Amino acid sequence: MFVSMDQYLKHPRFLPSVKNVWLVAVVSYCGLIFYLSNQTSLPVPMLFSHQDKLLHATAYAVMAFFVVNYLKYRCSTLKMTLLLSFVFCAFYGASDEWHQSFVEGRQADSLDWLADCFGAALLLFGYKVLGDRYTIIRFSFKE
Repeated sequence: MFVSMDQYLKHPRFLPSVKNVWLVAVVSYCGLIFYLSNQTSLPVPMLFSHQDKLLHATAYAVMAFFVVNYLKYRCSTLKMTLLLSFVFCAFYGASDEWHQSFVEGRQADSLDWLADCFGAALLLFGYKVLGDRYTIIRFSFKE
C-alpha cells in the first residue's frame, strides 16, 4: 500500500521530531531575515526595476512554506493553518519594516510589506490548491 511522505510522517512516533525540524527552520529563517534587515545595504545587483519587491515576495513565500509546515502539526484544520501562517508572515513582515526604519541606510516601505504579504499569500494559496493532490492513498496509522 502506498502512503504519501506527509501521511507517513504524521505517524505519532515521528511527530515530535518533525515538528521540531519545522520550528527550527522557522526560527532560523526569521533570524536570517532579521540579520539581513539589520545590514545598511545588501550586495544585490540591480537587474530590473522593482526587483526588490520580487525578492521580498520570494523571501516571505519561503517563510510561509516553513510556517505552514510547522503549523499543520499544531492546528486542527487546513483553514486555520493557512490563516495563522498568513497572519504570522504579515506581522513579521510589518515588524521587519519597522525594524528597518531604525537601521542607518535603510527605510521602511509599505510596498515592501505588501510584497511580503503577497508572497506569503501566493505560496499559501498554492499550498491549498495543490496540497491534496500529492496524497496517493489516504491511510490511517492504526496499529
